[in-house]
Amino acid sequence: MSFDKLRTYILENEFKLIYLNNKINVVNYSDIGHFDNNKIIVYNENKIITINGNNLVISKLLKDELLIEGKIERIDIRE
Repeated sequence: MSFDKLRTYILENEFKLIYLNNKINVVNYSDIGHFDNNKIIVYNENKIITINGNNLVISKLLKDELLIEGKIERIDIRE
């Protein structure tokens, strides 16, 4: 297997939103549009994701992935 194929296999290119136990893992986002303890807005190429809740924090922030924790009350996805 060539290095390029291995890199494509290992690195996820698809946008994903994973919710589990008041945590949201966002994979392959492009920008954070707004951030406070009650609302976080995240963009990817063709979606706007709005997370509403209380005591929201970004506990992991990477170039293409972030983890949001807190009391999540609502998630809206617009295209």
